[in-house]
Amino acid sequence: MTGAGAEPEARKRRGAEKRRPSFFWILAPLVLPLWDLSVKYRFHGRPLPQEGAFVLAPNHYSEIDPLVMAVAVWKLGRLPRFLAKASLFKVPVVGWLLRMSGQIPVERVGSQSHTALRAAEALVDEGRLVIVYPEGSLTREPNLWPMRGKTGAVRIALERGIPLIPAAHWGTQAIMPRYGKKITLLRRKPIDVILGEPLDLSRYRGKPLDQTTLLAATAELMDAIAALLAQLRGEPAPAERWDPVVHGQKEIGRIEE
Repeated sequence: MTGAGAEPEARKRRGAEKRRPSFFWILAPLVLPLWDLSVKYRFHGRPLPQEGAFVLAPNHYSEIDPLVMAVAVWKLGRLPRFLAKASLFKVPVVGWLLRMSGQIPVERVGSQSHTALRAAEALVDEGRLVIVYPEGSLTREPNLWPMRGKTGAVRIALERGIPLIPAAHWGTQAIMPRYGKKITLLRRKPIDVILGEPLDLSRYRGKPLDQTTLLAATAELMDAIAALLAQLRGEPAPAERWDPVVHGQKEIGRIEE
């Protein structure tokens, strides 16, 4: 799936999920015309599966990433549903779109942190795709490469026995940079999106889902995402994923650039 031919092909194969009445029928005509004046998508890699449940795990470096990936998934023929950090629901415009389209807020501390995973699993049981940002927050890596991941995406895939598909995108920073407060629209900018092959989780299936198993599988996922991003950027990814703890950075909230 590369270049301009990807989207027409996806339109031909859209299934019953997208034709089913939903809020997206109202949201798409309101958002897409303005968005299409601001963004030119270029799709690469494998096709997006047109049916069945799976977890899509992209990189995360801008607060507008959820909108970027939601529109990408819509253009590729599926209804986007994803886990997003709860603070994004407070961002003007972005937060309203997240709430109205049924996305799932994730509280990263406290007892509510597991509620989002249960909600995502319920969607999976209905045959839906779920987008999960495995980094859990905007990357702390200085050059916007993926940092180390959290285990939610892997846990859902292993618990439900469904594919886990790594993804990456690049170009979002031209619309809204990391920790930016201004969205730059109406100046059409390219965003490249690439989907990888499903991660081979066979060595982990059937094992107890302890931290050792989950962390090992998550490390493989983050390496796969970094490799996809390297293709888009045309440069090698760092050999190791950035760990905020090692670098004395806090896990949540803004960091000093």
